[in-house]
Amino acid sequence: MKNIHLKDLPSFVRTTDPNDPYLNFMIHVFQKVFQTSAIIINTFDDLEGTVLEAMAEMLPPIYTVGPLSLFSDHGSSFWKEDMNCLEWLDGKLPKSVIYVNFGSIAILTKEQLTEFAWGLVDSEHDFLWIIRQGLVKGDQESDVVLPEEILREMNGRGLITSWCQQEKVLSHPSMAGFLTHNGWNSTLESISAGLPMLCWPYYADQQTNCHYVCKEWGMGMEIEHDVKREKVASLIKELMSGEKGKEMKEKALEWKECAFRAIKEGGSSSLNLEKLVKEVLQRRDAI
Repeated sequence: MKNIHLKDLPSFVRTTDPNDPYLNFMIHVFQKVFQTSAIIINTFDDLEGTVLEAMAEMLPPIYTVGPLSLFSDHGSSFWKEDMNCLEWLDGKLPKSVIYVNFGSIAILTKEQLTEFAWGLVDSEHDFLWIIRQGLVKGDQESDVVLPEEILREMNGRGLITSWCQQEKVLSHPSMAGFLTHNGWNSTLESISAGLPMLCWPYYADQQTNCHYVCKEWGMGMEIEHDVKREKVASLIKELMSGEKGKEMKEKALEWKECAFRAIKEGGSSSLNLEKLVKEVLQRRDAI
């Protein structure tokens, strides 16, 4: 993993506590990996070729079969989805909306929520923001409510809902970018939609995903964990109309093409899926 720093490694392996439950769970899982017949990874060869080659030297056969979301029209969410937001997006200009979603696990403080809210408002761009129940620390059992002053300032430019069908939202013509926690599913879905990202990683593998999005794949910019409204607003403006934003959009479209090429007939992921069935699953059934 070239140019990697300690802060970019998954949080589970950066702990100094040998009794950390997440660390020990990861150790247990990776010990099991060496006993398997195959490893299936939701990625594609062009995206992570160097790391995959290194892993192939020490692990059982690896089959990259992603992005899985492109093989199916069915989403992976168990949350109730609001379909009305798609109608709202239909009324927006092409490439004019920022989509904001921190996933189903990340938790913000009230201060962080407020800074993000003012940053979105001060950017003066339209946004669709997923604020699920329990997003804010201490409010796990209730709906999150933004201050009335912020709601007034939104002035019709922002829509807030509890959940949505993310793949459809990301591929909507009005979408310009994704403010994300960099969970792997969200990261791959953004790549598949050809959307640049503003990255605010929370924990686990998200710091590593953020590093690759911003430093290796050239399609993102990072927001510091101690989020400030001025930074959020300036990065949104840069993504929408700046020179860096233009470069990110071009890179995002290039990676989208690579993703679709991987799943097409004869593509790397399509071939690996066929090999997985023939070399592992059918061989197992024959034993």
